[in-house]
Amino acid sequence: MTQPHEPHLPAPSLAPPQRLTLLGATGSIGRSVARVLAEAPGRFTVEAVVGGRDAGALAGMARTLGARFAALADPAGGHALAQHLEGSSIASGAGATAVLEAAARDADIVVSAIVGVAGLAPSTAALGAGRRLALANKECLVAGGDFFMAEAARRGTQILPMDSEHNAIFQALSAAPASAVEEIILTASGGPFRQRSRQEMARATPADALKHPNWSMGAKITIDSATLMNKGLELIEALHLFAVPAQKLSAVVHPESVVHGLVAFVDGSVVAGMAVPDMCVPIAHCLAYPERLATSCRRLDLVKAGRLTFEAPDLERFPALGMARAAMAAGGSATTVLNAANEVAVAAFLEGRIGFYGITDAIAATLDRMPVGEAPDSVEAVLSVDAEARRVTQDLLPKFAAKAS
Repeated sequence: MTQPHEPHLPAPSLAPPQRLTLLGATGSIGRSVARVLAEAPGRFTVEAVVGGRDAGALAGMARTLGARFAALADPAGGHALAQHLEGSSIASGAGATAVLEAAARDADIVVSAIVGVAGLAPSTAALGAGRRLALANKECLVAGGDFFMAEAARRGTQILPMDSEHNAIFQALSAAPASAVEEIILTASGGPFRQRSRQEMARATPADALKHPNWSMGAKITIDSATLMNKGLELIEALHLFAVPAQKLSAVVHPESVVHGLVAFVDGSVVAGMAVPDMCVPIAHCLAYPERLATSCRRLDLVKAGRLTFEAPDLERFPALGMARAAMAAGGSATTVLNAANEVAVAAFLEGRIGFYGITDAIAATLDRMPVGEAPDSVEAVLSVDAEARRVTQDLLPKFAAKAS
């Protein structure tokens, strides 16, 4: 009688360990990376970890992973970080310079998981010959994709997509050359409001929007999932990662979150990337690539899943997806502006300053106010456009305050 599959963790590897740096160590991705590393004894050593403001959490992660260096983005937290690390051999620093130092330290693979455009400068500093950058920060490509991908190629860095959707596409593309691709399809869960009316969504609170049905993520990305902006940003990301025309990119709503991405080829065949909704799956793929890393991740059981459903996205209830597609078509600085306006508007919604549809109203108003310029060609240029778009959005927010519930 056939026994159920039991995942077996590997024995310690005899190969030299890979040196790894983790940017965004205290977030949800960082915690999942730590889980994968714990199941791969001897495969990796941790060179550096980077966190935002929580000195205690970063110190705990540094100790758990045996990191050599820990950097906190908040310069005011440097003393607290050093205190938390007292008695260890882990060096530490705080502020932008320390974060860039951590990103640039010698490593074979760098995981970029800092949320938002704040991840752009450290991710750029991490680029280097022979390195792999496991990219879980989509804003690097949304805000500065042309520049970032060109710089990665110039410096000889391999970009590995760690977002579940793009990782699925990356794997599916191995089935045929890029010239045979007819369409790339990203899937969206539909978020917590998939079956809500526009009127119900207009009254939604931050607590309502943070109740994602399938994934456990940080607040910002969860709100992006609720508006479907996350899928729009991922389409822009795919444009740069896979170098395909925008008209070959599309999105469908798939509430089970089992199929993460599909590639349709010119012969009519379609290859789907499937897994349970668990970030450890794409993380393990990126960390071991081109090998495979055994994990204890829950296995996909299609019989238990029962059925897989797909729906067209409703752009009337979810206008963010259409805005992202329009910005992608406009090119130039449009996606940089889109990203900055979205970050500001989402923060305002989480603070209760605007209503749910105030997010997309504020983004639309910012895009109308700012003319499309040339695509930024450096970190400094990206941050300059980003800062101006944030200023414009902040100025416009009072116009939408009355719509807060």
